[in-house]
Amino acid sequence: MILRRPDLHAYTVRFDVPAATAGSSVTVSWAGVTTLLVDDGQSAVLTDGFFSRPNLVTVATRRLTSSLPRIQTALSRLGVQRLDAVTPVHTHYDHALDSAVVAERTGARLIGGESAAHLGRGHGWPHVEVVTPGQPVPVGNFELTLIEGAHCPPDRFPGPITAPIHPPARVSAYRCGEAWSTLVRHRPTGRRLLIVGSAGYVAGALAGQRADVVYLGVGQLGRQPLDYLKAYWQETVRTVGARRVVLIHWDDFFRPLHEPLRALPRAVDDLDVSMRVLSGLAETDGVALHLPTLWQRSDPWR
Repeated sequence: MILRRPDLHAYTVRFDVPAATAGSSVTVSWAGVTTLLVDDGQSAVLTDGFFSRPNLVTVATRRLTSSLPRIQTALSRLGVQRLDAVTPVHTHYDHALDSAVVAERTGARLIGGESAAHLGRGHGWPHVEVVTPGQPVPVGNFELTLIEGAHCPPDRFPGPITAPIHPPARVSAYRCGEAWSTLVRHRPTGRRLLIVGSAGYVAGALAGQRADVVYLGVGQLGRQPLDYLKAYWQETVRTVGARRVVLIHWDDFFRPLHEPLRALPRAVDDLDVSMRVLSGLAETDGVALHLPTLWQRSDPWR
């Protein structure tokens, strides 16, 4: 049973994040794992930008490098030509392998901690910006605030990246680095979005912050004790007062984006457990709970 996968068809009704309309001032598009494009038509911010998605054999046996055709295809599907910023939620390969390449191809600033900066430097991209945790950073019409978070246990490659990475490089070179909870505020409208890329938390770190919507990472969450899931919800969704939650980082990232998405195997995660527990918490709190649709321009504030 542990080698099987949860059946996504069981959650068909959850793939219902409101689609963007002509009147949507800010849209959010999901492109797998925790890659999110936040766009208002004038300014755009992208988390991660992980599009290459090498298969398991490649990850386990070879040095990794970005797939330029897959990156370009994904950017085209998202309608992206220019970005104001690319910001990895942390620097494991399944988030940050392509971040510097995407930043270069779109003219974006690569924003994050020292580990993310080393990825940019290794690629030769000079427009890197190391943030002060908790300090807002203006990015076009948006404001990014990166707040200390944590990786969901287990973290297979913990610790910082301490020197530039020059691809191709082993998966172990992409250490976790700084794990962030990323607050995105749209300055013209005041709309606020929280992106929690990994299903980990630092108790009290988000106290005093507010967000209308949370894109909540659930990778490995379904393998945690029940008390952990409850604490994770408390420290993220309840703390910021969100009324809508969209679950991300449940898809099998060894599978390319041109093939149908599938959930991670139960050996790694159990989406069924996460859905059962989080659905109950959401119902208790009166929070709308969704799964995102690949490539769809959504308006989660509708």
